[in-house]
Amino acid sequence: MNDTDKLERIARLLEEVRDNQKVQLDRQAEALALQKEQYQLVLKQYEKAAKIQDRAEAIQDKSAKLISLVRRFVPVAMAVIVVIIVYLTWLLLHYSR
Repeated sequence: MNDTDKLERIARLLEEVRDNQKVQLDRQAEALALQKEQYQLVLKQYEKAAKIQDRAEAIQDKSAKLISLVRRFVPVAMAVIVVIIVYLTWLLLHYSR
């Protein structure tokens, strides 16, 4: 093997290394694009989850307000009902004599 053959062989090896590096860079670019896409999907899912959480909190707040209103209204309504029952009973007993 003479020097020219050795140099050609080295040149071919270097070309192969360069070509393999290009292929590797292309694959890395594809992998990065896929990772970026997955990251975007995760961000969208997080945003949806945050919106759902906000809506759930709003519903819980409304429910809490409604329950507090009912807690105040029910005793008053029960007192009114008892007064009406007592009044009706009195009327029935008074006019039945």
